[in-house]
Amino acid sequence: MMPPNPAAADVGDEQPEPPDEDPDVAEADPTGRYLRYREIVGSGSSKTVYKAFDAVDGIEVAWGKVEINERIMGSSKELQRLRTEIQLLKSLQHKHILKLYASWVDTNRRTVNIVTELFTSGNLREYRTKHKKVNMKAMRRWAKQILTGLEYLHSQKPPIIHRDLKCDNIFINGNHGKVKIGDFGLAMVMQQRKTRSIQGTVEFMAPELFGENYNELVDIYSFGMCMLEMVTCECPYSECKGFVQIYKKITEGVKPAALSKVKDAEVRGFIESCLASVSDRLPASELLKSPFLQSDDANYISSNSVKEPVKFPENIDLDSTKNEPIFVSLAPNNGTVNGKEQSFSLVLQKSDFLLEGNMSTTNPVMLFLRFPGPDGKFKNVQFPFDMEKDTSLSVSTEMIEQLELPEWNNPVLAELIDAFLLHISPGWKPCVKVGKMLPSSS
Repeated sequence: MMPPNPAAADVGDEQPEPPDEDPDVAEADPTGRYLRYREIVGSGSSKTVYKAFDAVDGIEVAWGKVEINERIMGSSKELQRLRTEIQLLKSLQHKHILKLYASWVDTNRRTVNIVTELFTSGNLREYRTKHKKVNMKAMRRWAKQILTGLEYLHSQKPPIIHRDLKCDNIFINGNHGKVKIGDFGLAMVMQQRKTRSIQGTVEFMAPELFGENYNELVDIYSFGMCMLEMVTCECPYSECKGFVQIYKKITEGVKPAALSKVKDAEVRGFIESCLASVSDRLPASELLKSPFLQSDDANYISSNSVKEPVKFPENIDLDSTKNEPIFVSLAPNNGTVNGKEQSFSLVLQKSDFLLEGNMSTTNPVMLFLRFPGPDGKFKNVQFPFDMEKDTSLSVSTEMIEQLELPEWNNPVLAELIDAFLLHISPGWKPCVKVGKMLPSSS
């Protein structure tokens, strides 16, 4: 059946067309453009997703049917609000948001029908279960794509809160590794900075969702739980039996047992930053700047890669400072997060090396190094420093080797690292002699 009008269906009290002659076709949308097959590709407590076909573009799509509760069905005001919200979701255009083609309300069957693009590889939970061995590099790429989608949603005016973000609602194209946030059946437009209703999957819900007031940062908490599941292949709070136990742990601030299984300090630190209390939780736009998410860079060095004690070259004078002072300055980070002023960055420079990091004792410490490469052009690398396991010399030696820098740079870099750590932690015991430090004139 070809549609009389190729335009996508709008939200309204529309009745479905009778099914096509094809026995596999269960129904058509009000315009006749979209044909729903009987094959189910996903289901939830109040939603069933079927495979469908777009007769105009000749592509397969997904057709979701979401049940409408009696409270909404019995209120013309609530029905109109539902139509308005779905219409707004149709207007969203972003490469990491599942595209919504058409939607309408079927009042007879008490369902909202939503036609979206179809991802044949399924959702992230299914994909991760199927593929047990996934490199952290791939998971970083997924994380960046999810956060980019959240940044877009939260930048809308008013912001859009998903409120039920989980691996089941994040879809992946296995051929390209592209992920998109979907399943907005429970997503709501935030009309105020404070909202009061509670919806979502309890294991992924931020503590403040159980109270009266919350904002878009609840999605960041849920994203952190998604990261935890991606890394461990374990659903958060799987150690609990039932809703009550999970609720008690969440409201008391007890993190999932799966978090203790994340041995990489850098990965765990990133997840914990997403699960922080709402006053300390960063928005998507700030998390995207995290050094952890920049780790795909070929110049990124993980402190966890040092497995054995480092043997230092005999020709390096570990106490040498080249008689040059270290110039020290403070650089304020721009902007605020959650109404709080951001911390200052400490900048140290010696010779042609510049080392920068936040004035924070959070472990591991994330450091930024700028240095001249063999071609004379300046290069930038970011690296974590574990104050409990690393030494300035172990890290500097590893970096000198991997970045293929002259060995005489080793004591310079080690001295800069030790000088930085002495500033943020006066009790730090340096490996090399730290020379004179002077305030920078810049």
